[in-house]
This record gives sequence, structure tokens and C-alpha cells, in this order.
Amino acid sequence: MSKHDDLVKKLKEIFQIDRPELDFGVYRILNARVVEISDYLENRLKAKVGESLVASGAANVEGVQKELKEKEAQYLADGIDPETVPKVRELRQKLADYSVGASEHENAVFTHLLTFFSRYYDSGDFISQRRYKGDTYAIPYAGEEVVLHWANKDQYYTKSGENFSNYAFKLDDGRSVRFRLVTADTAKDNRKDNDKERRFVLIEPITRTLSDDEGNDYEETWLPVAEENGELVLRFEYKAMPKGTKQDALVVDATNQVLADPIVKARWLDLNKREPTEKNPQRTLLEKTLTSYTAKNSADYFIHKDLGCFLRRELDFYIKNEVMNLDDVQHAEKFADIEKNLRLIQTLRAIALDLIAFLAQLEDFQKKLWLKKKFVVSTHYGITLDRVPESLYSVIAANPLQWEQWENLGMLNGKVDLINQAEVGSVDYLKEHPYLMADTALFDVSFKYALLAAVDNLDDSLDGLLIHGDNFQALNLLQERYREQVKCIYIDPPYNTGNDGFPYKDGFQKSSWITMMQNRAELANTLMSNEALFFQQIGDEESARSMLLFESVFAQRKNSVVVRRGIKNVQAQFEDIEKLNQGHDIIHIFAKNSKIRVPHLVQEFGIDKSGKWDTFWRGTDRPTMRYELFGINPESGQWRWESGRANKAAKDYQEYLEKVAPLGKTLDEWYVENIQAGVELNFVRLNEQNVVQYYIAPQSGRLISDNWLDIPASGSFTDFAHEKGLALLSRVFGWNTNEGDILLDYFAGSGSSGHAAIRALKSKRKYILVEQGDYFDTVLKPRIQKVAYSADWKDGKATAPHTGISHAFKVLKIESYEDTLNNLQLRRTKPQQDLLDTLPESAQEDYLLRYLLDIESRGSLLSVEQFNQPFNCKLKVTVDSAGAYEERTIDLVETFNYLIGLRVKHIDVQRDKGFVLVTGWLPTGEKTLVLWRDISQVDYEALNRLCDKLAINPADSEFDIVYINGDHNIPAVFTSLETEGGITKTLKIRQIEPEFLSRMFAVEGV
Repeated sequence: MSKHDDLVKKLKEIFQIDRPELDFGVYRILNARVVEISDYLENRLKAKVGESLVASGAANVEGVQKELKEKEAQYLADGIDPETVPKVRELRQKLADYSVGASEHENAVFTHLLTFFSRYYDSGDFISQRRYKGDTYAIPYAGEEVVLHWANKDQYYTKSGENFSNYAFKLDDGRSVRFRLVTADTAKDNRKDNDKERRFVLIEPITRTLSDDEGNDYEETWLPVAEENGELVLRFEYKAMPKGTKQDALVVDATNQVLADPIVKARWLDLNKREPTEKNPQRTLLEKTLTSYTAKNSADYFIHKDLGCFLRRELDFYIKNEVMNLDDVQHAEKFADIEKNLRLIQTLRAIALDLIAFLAQLEDFQKKLWLKKKFVVSTHYGITLDRVPESLYSVIAANPLQWEQWENLGMLNGKVDLINQAEVGSVDYLKEHPYLMADTALFDVSFKYALLAAVDNLDDSLDGLLIHGDNFQALNLLQERYREQVKCIYIDPPYNTGNDGFPYKDGFQKSSWITMMQNRAELANTLMSNEALFFQQIGDEESARSMLLFESVFAQRKNSVVVRRGIKNVQAQFEDIEKLNQGHDIIHIFAKNSKIRVPHLVQEFGIDKSGKWDTFWRGTDRPTMRYELFGINPESGQWRWESGRANKAAKDYQEYLEKVAPLGKTLDEWYVENIQAGVELNFVRLNEQNVVQYYIAPQSGRLISDNWLDIPASGSFTDFAHEKGLALLSRVFGWNTNEGDILLDYFAGSGSSGHAAIRALKSKRKYILVEQGDYFDTVLKPRIQKVAYSADWKDGKATAPHTGISHAFKVLKIESYEDTLNNLQLRRTKPQQDLLDTLPESAQEDYLLRYLLDIESRGSLLSVEQFNQPFNCKLKVTVDSAGAYEERTIDLVETFNYLIGLRVKHIDVQRDKGFVLVTGWLPTGEKTLVLWRDISQVDYEALNRLCDKLAINPADSEFDIVYINGDHNIPAVFTSLETEGGITKTLKIRQIEPEFLSRMFAVEGV
């Protein structure tokens, strides 16, 4: 194999087109243009190297020939025979060298390109591996006192549980075979299948009853083998099987079952084509692909933040140090080698820059998809009945799903008859239990719309926000709505022990983890108010690195607190152990603003301790602290305070005796009154025994240091493996937040932070919880519903319903990165292709290398046409943690609210009439109306009539900004503002489409 062939093989791997049969995600995108990419790599690349070498050589030859001619003429004019001059002989030798060696230079170019790209590419990602000399690496350094560096520092961590759940491949005739994972049978409530193991198996035929967006039921039948839209679809489930069940055996069974299916035997015989291996000479194409599918995939861990800049910088370094060898320029013969290889260097750099441009296009495209604000897939609410209009009680009482949920949550105390009577209704029971929570996810959309219509100041009325999705994507979506509003962030992330399920690239456990933490902390930082604190609880494995990392993200580290962890007694059975068991965790505390001061942290005693007097003299001997006080000047020891403070304290006490004590106030009462007014007094006296004393103020608690070993870190409200204790969270949140402040936990787990915000403090806080795990619906959300209904629980049953509180939260499910890839398509229209064919070859190459992906993906993720019927916009979205997906209607209205940061006041949904009205305020304080309409129902004239009927006149001063989707003939209004140097005109009526697309792909601050 030639050097060129070796390079092409490596580049196909890097460009991810070495597996052309795969038809999903990034593979599908690139394979859509695999012919063009392969032609460039296999043909044009080699031709360009040759052309560049020839052009470079010709330029060099021309220059040397010119110089030789001038020298010969000069020496002849001076009467010197040019043949005797060393310089002339040197120039003639250069000409001879330039005339040969093109083939040698060509191989050298391919060799260097292969070495360079192989050096920085590592199993799907580009890792900084700049070699200074030999095995010595150089790292970026800008003169900081201390710098933390790791392999993936300049990248985004994107791994979020993606498997080959949507695996597809193409046959030689172009037809596709698609493996679909239906809603998987995954372990619930964070429990492991102790006696079983999960395996991929073909499904049994199944008919499901589903509901559409309007609440109408319909049936859908799934078969293990089916033809759909010209594709062969094979459906699997991820099923619990007896321990010892081998996936290989299940693959063989599935292969035999599929190949025996009449559909396959009639029209898909290519699946039976032999793809033998040494161990399995009878292996078929289907068995090969099934083995790959069930083995799962672990790609797409990282996306480089600026791959083009990184590789161009590294290329210059590589050329200077390993091609030119600049360290040896003091040796004349080495300098001559550099000059001799100049055309190789010129060609190498030119070709490498082209390839870098191509790679940067691919990486930047994936970065664009990663940073794209994700759609809100669904929006639901949980609202206690005291906030629900009684007119809706009959609908709630008639819904058996709601009664079943309350029973499963332990709220009905076994009153199953209520469930059985649901069709008749039990409205009286609802009125007697106002803190049961209505869950709109269990009702049709008309109920949700009616409920929302009854709520004014919607966002302000909500106590919590629960987000089901990747925490990076959630934080990214929240940027406009919650920028600089969060008062406290607490996270308890995976401890990166190697046994906690954190997915990492082979050999990059630490680097993967720290990159993931950095990406998310940077987004969280922008959500924090100027006075906010950030708490990270962590184990010993990553404590030191975490501290260095977050010191580079936040303005200042305030403390590193030690907190008690439960100790396992398993050590006791061994005489010797590998290391001591860890009995503590660390909580690092960081501030958004280095200038903020934090209040004292006090542990309350439960009862107040009265003030008391104690001796003012101390035995420690400090002459500078000895002075006359009350006529006493000690010869040894010292007074407790310096003289100024002590004399003022004596005067303050005398003032109390003369002016306050006659009014009947005790010294404790006088001290507390002054403290409440912001004045702290000290008192010193001479008692009847002639002893100088100072006053110790009344105490209701003690000051706490950074030693928190008095409270445990763990909790026990749920069966969740890593639940945090309410006492710990009460201390964290109670210390630096007040009533109504917003708390954020983007590793929410079982929901302990939300529980603490609702129940563990004297006054409620608002909370935002983000969790991706499938236990979101089985642990986290039910926990919030429970603690609102009752403060106390035992054996899963509410024991104190009378302690219920009024509460409301919103639940968002958001699109994932994998969803984005699954919905992506490249589209090249015939006019585009015709235009491309007319361009010169150089322009076609430029399009391929730099613009193809961005241009041809436009309209794939969201097209302007979809805004014409915004309530029916559908996407393929994952429905469980195993990756099974279904086509669902997404919530464009809610997505846009977050994109513009709208604080929603009121939502009026009139879907039957084709419109939705949303009012609220932008972060700028501008009062805003967002009007969504189905253009097929509300056209130009209907829109005008609607505005008149609803008394909405966009031209008056009721709203500062009005957003409307689609074309309309409502006159635009400009607001004139006097600014320095002239008049600024602001458009008052804005179109939703451009604003939506602009904000969705905006990357400022990310």
C-alpha cells in the first residue's frame, strides 16, 4: 500500500466515511456525500499534491535561473570565468536538484500528512498531543501563576448515553435496513436487576393504544419484521433476561428468525450474503450488523471548540520542529536541507490547510448542532388543587389515571374505591384534600389549556421547574430566561470513582470527567446573580482537580467544607486493606463575585441562651494589652480587648444603667434591639467584687466553621443510591439564600434539593432541577409531588396530609443531541446542483471543503414552512434512556418563550380557533405579546378580526413588542428614542421566524 493509500485510509476514518453502510447520525450525514468526499481524497488530493509540487518547483527553478543568469553576466563583465566561481556552481546544483525528486517529495508530503493527522486524532476526537521533542509534550501556557491543563480542555463533552439505538445500514442496491429500539423495558426507580441481565431481543408482535395531541385514542401495531416506506424495519427491545443469557446466542436466534420471515425471503435476500470471519465462516451480513448493533457504540464523546485554529497552530509547530528542524539552523548543511525542501514544505502546508478546512467544517457543524438551543418536546404542570378552579374538579375526579397516580404515590391510604368511582367522580373528596396535586400529563390538552387560562402571572406563581434532559442543553436553554437570577447552585455530580456509571473515553477517565464539569459550570456561572454561591459536593477522587477547575471558572473559592459520609463496615472482616475507607466528602464553595461577603453560619440550639458576664482579664502576657481600666492596671497578663474598644464598652454599659435600665429593659433586650437595628454593642463593667467583666451576648446558636462532620451527607427518603440529606441541604440553602430566591441543581438525582427548598427551610425557595436519568419520572418528580402533599411519610404512605402546602411546578422534556442528529438531513436541490456543476473545479472543491454541511442542512432542523402550522411541528425524539424514539409533536410556543427569555404572565390557548396568545416581560423589562397562529385557520383578514375582537391593537402603547408568526398586513410601528447623535427607530412588531432561528443558533457566552 502506498503512502497516499495509507493517508486516504486514515482520512476516511477521521471523516467517518470508512463505514459507508451506516445510515444514522453523523454517519448518515457524511455518507450522503460520500462519493464526492471519496473522489476528493482518492483522486483530487493526489493530483493537487503533484500540481503543487510542480508549481512550487517551477517557481523555485525560475528564481534560481534568474539569479544564475545575473551572476554569470556579472562575473563575465568583471572578466571572471563563471565556471570557477563557487556560487555559480552552487546555483547550478540547485537547478539540478529541483529537476529531480518530485516523486520523493510527493511520498514525503503524504508521509508527513499521515503522521500529523494520526498524531492528533484519537478514536473519533482530536487530542492535544504537541510533541516538543521525542516524547516531551508542550502545553498551552499564557504565564499564569498556576494553570490546570488536561487532554480535552478545549472541547465539549457530549456523551449522554447514546447507543446504536437507531442503527441503520444500506444494501448494495441502496435500500436501507433499519433497527428500531421500541420503548425499552428498563429498570425502574433506580433499582438494578439483581437476578437478571438486559439483552437486545426481537420484539413479539404488540398492539399499543396511544393518544394524539387532542386526547383521542388510536391503536398502533408493531411487528418484529416489517416494510415501511421502502425500508426493512427490524424492531428490538432491551429486555431483562435470566443471568447467563448470552447476547451472541440471541443474535443468532434473531438472525434465523429474520431470514426466515416471508418478507425477507421475498425481497431482502441480500441480508443472507456471506460476510465470513475466521471463527465464523458462515456469518451473514445480517448477523454481522446485528452483532455491531447489540455491541453498542461509544463514539461522539467530544467536539472541539475551535478545531481549525487548533490544527493550524499545531501544523505550524509540526512543520517548524519536525520538517524544517529549526533547532539545527546553525549548521550550514541543515540550512541547505531546509532550502532544498522548501517546495515540499510549501506543498505540505497548502494541502494540510485544505484538509484542516474540511475537518473544521465537519467539527464546526457538529459544534453548531451541539450548541443549538434544544426544542422543548413537552410541557406539563403539577398544581395542588387549592390553585385549581373548582370548575375543573369534575374533570379531575372523572380521570382514573389521576386517582391511580395518587394511590401509587401513597396519598389515598388504600381507598381504592375512589379509583373505581372515578367515572362518577368524587369532587367532595378533592375539596377536602386541597394539597393533592393535579398532573396535567395525565389529562388531554384541553384540560391543561383551561388550567393555564385560569392562572395569571404564570411564571411568578410557579415554585419549581423540573427539566428532563441533558444538563448542558438545559443550562443552555435557560440562559436568556434566568441570566443572573440564580442565588445558589448546589451539585452532587458523579464522583468519577470508575464504578459510578460515568461514561468516559478509554484512557481519559479524568479528562472526560473534568471537561464535562467545566462545560456545565461555565454555563451555570452566567445564570448566577452577583451575590450567588456555587456548591460542589465531591469525593476524594476528584476533590483536588475540582478545586483547581472551578477556581478558573468562578471569581473566588470561599471554602472547602468537610461533611460526614456513612462508613461501610465491610472493612472489619479483613485483617489488612488497600486503604482506609473514606468517611467524608468535600463541598467546595465558590463565589460569582470575589468582593461579596457571606453571613455567619450559625447552628441553632433550639432555645436561646441568655447573656452572661465573664472575666475581662486573661493570663496570656501581652504588655501592649495592659492599660488602666476602672483604676486597675494589671502587672501581668492582659485585658481581652484593646483600650479603645474597652473604654467605649464601659461607656456603653454606663449609658445603659443611666438611660435604659430605668425603663425596665434588661441588658439582653437592649442588646437584641440594637442588633436588630444594625448596631452591635459591647459592654464592660466593674462588679461588686471589684472584678472587671465583659458581657457575652445572648445566643440562639453557635458559629459553624468549615467542619460539618456534625451532619450526615446522605438521606433516606427514597431508595435512590446517592440521595443527599435534608439537614445538609438545609444548611447549604439556609446559609446564603432568602425566601423566594432561586436554587439550581443540575445533577438533581432523586430531587433532594427540591425537597429541601420546599420543606427543610423556614420559608420556601424557588428551585430548578435538571436530571437526565430515566428515574426522573419514577423518583424525582414523584418525590416533589409527595413532599408537597405531606411533610411526613412512612413505608411509602403519607402520614401527615394536614401538613400539605400549596405548590406548583412545571415539567419540561427537552430535545437531546441525539435527537438533533436523528432529525438532520442534507438536501441539495436540482437548481443548486446545476449551479454547482457550472462552477470551476477549484470552486467546487472550496464548496466541498468549507460550505457543504452548513448550506445543505438548512431547513432540516426547522424550516420556515413549519411555522405556518406551529402546533403540529413534529420531531423524532427519544422516549427512554435506552434510546428508543418516536415521532412527537414538539412545543414551539414554550421553546420560543425560553429563547427570548420571556417571563410569562398569561397563556391563552385557543387551538380549536387556531391561535395561542402569550403575554409577559422580556429580560429588558419590555411588556411583550407573542401571537402564534395556524395560518391555514387564521389568514390575513382573520388575523385583523382576531386583533379587533381581542382588543389587541399592536399600534397602541399596551405592549412594547409584539411577535407574530407568518406574513401579515398589520402595519409596522416604530418607537422613536432620542439618543446621542440622532434618533434610533425600533421596530415594535417583529416576526417570530427570524428571531426564533437567530436565537436558536446563537452561541454567545457558550
